[in-house]
Amino acid sequence: MKQLATALIALSLLSAPAAADDTPAPESEFSEGLDLFAEGARLIMEGLREEMEPMLEEIQPFLEDEMLPFMQGMADMMDDITAYHPPERLPNGDIIIRRRDDAPDLPEIGEGGEVEL
Repeated sequence: MKQLATALIALSLLSAPAAADDTPAPESEFSEGLDLFAEGARLIMEGLREEMEPMLEEIQPFLEDEMLPFMQGMADMMDDITAYHPPERLPNGDIIIRRRDDAPDLPEIGEGGEVEL
């Protein structure tokens, strides 16, 4: 990740003097510069993908088996995320998510968990 930040900073610094020059570059030089910039960005992204691929493969089972069901459960319980305050951690370690006072009322849950819409 540090490599990406360093590369982006370097690219922005290299482009700063060109932006200060008001004389238009010939079309061929401009096209060549864009091609080089695009190639550099492609190489950076390819390097990041290669570097992160083993880690992503390693954590994929955790994401699929634990995080996805957890996030789906949270989405099922929370009708609209904007109706809630940010999570709070209590001194005992519990995490609570409070519903905002101005949030619309929750639909009533009938027998068997059915919700009248």
